[in-house]
Amino acid sequence: MLGRKDYTKEELDNARAAVERQLAAYRTIASAVGDEPTGGKVRAGLSPFEALYFNNMVIVLDRYFVHRIRPVTGKDGNPLNEVELLVDSLINNNGVLRGNNVIKYLPERSVLQIGIGDSINLTAEDFRRLAAAFFADLESKFLVVEPVA
Repeated sequence: MLGRKDYTKEELDNARAAVERQLAAYRTIASAVGDEPTGGKVRAGLSPFEALYFNNMVIVLDRYFVHRIRPVTGKDGNPLNEVELLVDSLINNNGVLRGNNVIKYLPERSVLQIGIGDSINLTAEDFRRLAAAFFADLESKFLVVEPVA
């Protein structure tokens, strides 16, 4: 597929709804674990699962809009580019954040403030904040404006 310079409201809404369903499903599981009488063993297993799950959810988030083009996303460390760097690092760098020669990433100005060389281990809250910023940036840069009839 060729690069995309815009997305419809329906595409954004469908992706946003799918991501929210995933967050809701995780919250349901986490809540059930919190209520579990066996306590420690089950809760202890949730933490490593949480990082694995939400690291993978960043890849899912990116996939909906993977064909976005650089002239629209820009080269600064915005949320769209932060997700791009996270995904590349998760897939190709064993989950250790690395930069590239195109994106001017500054950890202190990013959503998650993960430094280059740091391991990526997202929590549910990290992912929620990242997804919200990602969708807001996507909407401001890529949303097709429908003409008023």
